[in-house]
Amino acid sequence: MVLPTTQDSLFRLAGRLLQSCHSRPQDVLLNTTRRRLLAGYDMLGESYCQIVPAEQRRAQGATFTPPHVVRAMVAWAKTQGVTFERIIDPGAGSGRFVLAAAQAFPDAHIVAVEKDPHIVNILRANIALAGFARRVSVIVDDYRSVHLPSAGRTLFIGNPPYVRHHDIEPRWKRWYTETFQTYGLPGSALAGLHLHFLLKTRQLAIPGDYGCFITAAEWLDVNYGSTARAMLINGMGGRSLHLIDTASQVFPDAMTSAAIVCFEIGSRRRSLMIRRVQSPAQLGNLQGGTNITFSRAQRQDKWSRLVHPNYLEEKSFIQLGELFEVHRGQVTGMNKVWIAGEQAKGLPACVLVPTVTRAKELIQASGSRLMGAGQLRRVVDLPNDFSRFLAQERERIESFMVWAQSQGAKDSYIATHRRPWWRVNLRAPAPILMTYMARRAPVFVRNTCEARILNIAHGLYPLIPLCEADLTLIIRWLNANVRLGGGRTYAGGLTKFEPGEVMKLPIPRLEQLRRMGIA
Repeated sequence: MVLPTTQDSLFRLAGRLLQSCHSRPQDVLLNTTRRRLLAGYDMLGESYCQIVPAEQRRAQGATFTPPHVVRAMVAWAKTQGVTFERIIDPGAGSGRFVLAAAQAFPDAHIVAVEKDPHIVNILRANIALAGFARRVSVIVDDYRSVHLPSAGRTLFIGNPPYVRHHDIEPRWKRWYTETFQTYGLPGSALAGLHLHFLLKTRQLAIPGDYGCFITAAEWLDVNYGSTARAMLINGMGGRSLHLIDTASQVFPDAMTSAAIVCFEIGSRRRSLMIRRVQSPAQLGNLQGGTNITFSRAQRQDKWSRLVHPNYLEEKSFIQLGELFEVHRGQVTGMNKVWIAGEQAKGLPACVLVPTVTRAKELIQASGSRLMGAGQLRRVVDLPNDFSRFLAQERERIESFMVWAQSQGAKDSYIATHRRPWWRVNLRAPAPILMTYMARRAPVFVRNTCEARILNIAHGLYPLIPLCEADLTLIIRWLNANVRLGGGRTYAGGLTKFEPGEVMKLPIPRLEQLRRMGIA
């Protein structure tokens, strides 16, 4: 069979397959394709992913789940030892969960909800090809609009689409916050679409229903996810949570961390089983983990940390904030103006300040030490008053400012909120610099050359006198022990450490570090 190369040819192929299932059910090629589909090879879905750019699919929430993850989640449902009369996939896509669940639960009726009418063509073709057309109802609608009466014990399973709150209509944001209020919880308009689907499931489900969803993991750690976390352990019956290490790329076309959450509506438990695996291959049937009491989970503002050792319970550890204040680097308001280029030629050297303007400058620092400023770009940092400059220098500065205004620098949001508008006002050099947003653990670097930083990095400013040996010990320990789990991970795979989160990082007391002899 020739694979399609355009969306039109793909949908035509889906239509032909659908017709062939009715007119030529015993066709040899059709049966071969059916066997491969039931074994987990989704030809139409894979073609769709190759034809439609990942950026376009992510904007629509169309990220299909790898077969081995689907199998692990369906296997968990099988181990519950209950009979499901109905199975609902709230964002069915090409039907991977639908087909796996139909095979695992031959007596259950399947409901596949999919909003995108183009993807529905693929979904219907796969369902017919697999031979499940009589057992599967397809609803072409937004899951949040669906009204489904109770129909026996139900399993909700799937991959709720991830769409950022920026792309969610205001009416749905209102629905989210108002619906959460009916449960006595404050919903946030910043929540992504996957949390909307979790809430809708809570609306539809009744005690005794089960659920198993894979989502982007960010809601476990961010503030707007706190309401969903509270719902999970208060009424939604959270059973287990399986975190897949951020270094492992679960979805081939999306650099995002992932978590699988399992629940039983109305169950009264006192703890949540939490497990971290290095890769999807270790998921198994979603068994095992560490029991975390609900009371402890409620006290923790970052659930991804619940499976990490609590160093702060040990007397030899303190929070990093006991040694340092942490501040983000400066925002210029318009980098193309304030990062020196041709436009800054002739300005006095004292206003051209060596500055870290790219995270890679820290990542590539030799031996965790930023030794020289020669390779760094300069930022134009003008003072409030120009009276100390010679006439020729003032003339050059004024010429630069006229150019800056022509570029809109005076009217930028940042410039309108500072006095005077041209004062970038770089912070004093911090002894330790760190990256804070990347798809890797943060890098801590000794700022030997006393460079300044823009807001692509944080500066660590000591609260107590620290000698060079102590700074070296601290940097080496942080680089060896701080992992992505200490920050908050967003879909796209980026992990971000806010200054307050950095200050909460555990670190051995100085005397302990000295005894450890890390240097």
